[in-house]
Amino acid sequence: MSALTPPTDMPTPTTDKITQAAMETIYLCKFRVSMDGEWLCLRELDDISLTPDPEPTHEDPNYLMANERMNLMNMAKLSIKGLIESALNLGRTLDSDYAPLQQFFVVMEHCLKHGLKAKKTFLGQNKSFWGPLELVEKLVPEAAEITASVKDLPGLKTPVGRGRAWLRLALMQKKLSEYMKALINKKELLSEFYEPNALMMEEEGAIIAGLLVGLNVIDANFCMKGEDLDSQVGVIDFSMYLKDGNSSKGSEGDGQITAILDQKNYVEELNRHLNATVNNLQAKVDALEKSNTKLTEELAVANNRIITLQEEMERVKEESSYILESNRKGPKPDRTSEGQALSEARKHLKEETQLRLDVEKELEIQISMRQEMELAMKMLEKDVCEKQDALVSLRQQLDDLRALKHELAFKLQSSDLGVKQKSELNSRLEEKTNQMAATIKQLEQSEKDLVKQAKTLNSAANKLIPKHH
Repeated sequence: MSALTPPTDMPTPTTDKITQAAMETIYLCKFRVSMDGEWLCLRELDDISLTPDPEPTHEDPNYLMANERMNLMNMAKLSIKGLIESALNLGRTLDSDYAPLQQFFVVMEHCLKHGLKAKKTFLGQNKSFWGPLELVEKLVPEAAEITASVKDLPGLKTPVGRGRAWLRLALMQKKLSEYMKALINKKELLSEFYEPNALMMEEEGAIIAGLLVGLNVIDANFCMKGEDLDSQVGVIDFSMYLKDGNSSKGSEGDGQITAILDQKNYVEELNRHLNATVNNLQAKVDALEKSNTKLTEELAVANNRIITLQEEMERVKEESSYILESNRKGPKPDRTSEGQALSEARKHLKEETQLRLDVEKELEIQISMRQEMELAMKMLEKDVCEKQDALVSLRQQLDDLRALKHELAFKLQSSDLGVKQKSELNSRLEEKTNQMAATIKQLEQSEKDLVKQAKTLNSAANKLIPKHH
C-alpha cells in the first residue's frame, strides 16, 4: 500500500471541514470516499481521524459490513440522482444503451448481492439474488406477471440473468420501489437468503427502497430478447461521478490534482484485485486440466481392462466349445465330472459378464464426469475473458485519468504564471502610486508656500496703499 499513499504536502483540513465531509462517506479498500455535493472525493483512511474515540479494527466483520452498506447506499443515492437529472434533461424514453441507466442496474445488483448466503453447487459456491426476487410475487400479486415473463424468456440460462431481467421489467412497470419495500418488510423471509447484517436486512435497504420512488418519473423501454444478461460484467464506472476539470477554477487546481491521484490509486488497487481474481481462476483451470488428464488416464486403463476381459471371455467360450466338442466325439466316461466342469465354466463366464457390465457402467460415469468438467472449464474460461475485458476497461479509465491529471497540471502551471505576472504588475502600480503620492505632497507644500507668499504680498500691498494716499 506504500504506492497508494498520497503526497505529504497536502493541505491539512480543519476539524469542522472533516466532520462536515464525513457526513456521508464510502469506504473502499483503504480509502475514504466522501460525498462533496454530488461528487466523489477519495482520501486515504490514515490521513485523518474523525473522532477522538477509538474506532473498531478494520478486521472486524461487522465493521466491514457496515462500511460496505454505507458505500452501497451512497452509490445508490448518486446513481439514482444522476439518472433522474439526466433523464429529465434528455426528455425522452430511455433504452438499455443509456449509460446512467446501465450503471443504476449495476449498483442495484451489488446492493442485492450484499450479504447473500452462498449455496454450494458442483462448480463451487454460488450467490444469486434471483431467489429473494422470486418471493415478491407471494407478497405483491402484481409481481407474478413479471416473474412469469422472466421465466418464459428463452435466452436466460442463469439465475443472475433472470434477476437482471426482473429488475428491468419492474422499472418499466414503475413498481420497483413498491416491490423492494414489500420485500424488505418481510425480514423473516429474507433471513433464508441473507446474512443478519446484509444491506437488505438493515436500515440502508429501506433508505434505498425509498429513494427508488423518484424513478417513477422515468419512462424506460427495454428489448429483453436482444440482450445477453447472463454474461454481462457488473463493474461500477466511477468516472461518471468525477469532477470535470474544465469547470474548475485555477485556485482549486492543487486539490483537483490530489483528487485525480487518489482516483488513479483506487483504480490501480481495483486492477490489482482483479488480477488476483484472474490468477485464482487460472489456478482453478489448471487444477481442472490436471483432473481431466487423470480422468483420461483412468479411462484408458478401464478400456484396456475391458479389452482384457473381452479376450478372456473369448478364451472361455473357446474352452467351453472345445469341451463340448470333445464330449461329443470322445468316450463318455463320467458325466458328473463333465457337468461340474461345465457348471464351473458357466459360473466363471457369468462372473466375467457381470464384471464387464460393472466396468462399462463405471466407464459411463467417468465419461459423464469428464463432460461436466469440460463444461466447467468452458464456463471458467468465459469468466476469465470477462475479467480480462473488465481489466482493459479499467486500464482505459486509468489512462483517461492520467491525461486529465496532466491537463490539470498544465492549467495549474499557467495559472501560477498568471498570478506571478499580476503580482509584478501590482508591485509596479504600487510603486507608481507611492511616487504620485510623494509628488502630490510636494505640490501641496508648494501650494502652501505660494499661499503664504500671497498673504505676505497682500499685507505688504495693504500697508503701501495707505502711505501712498
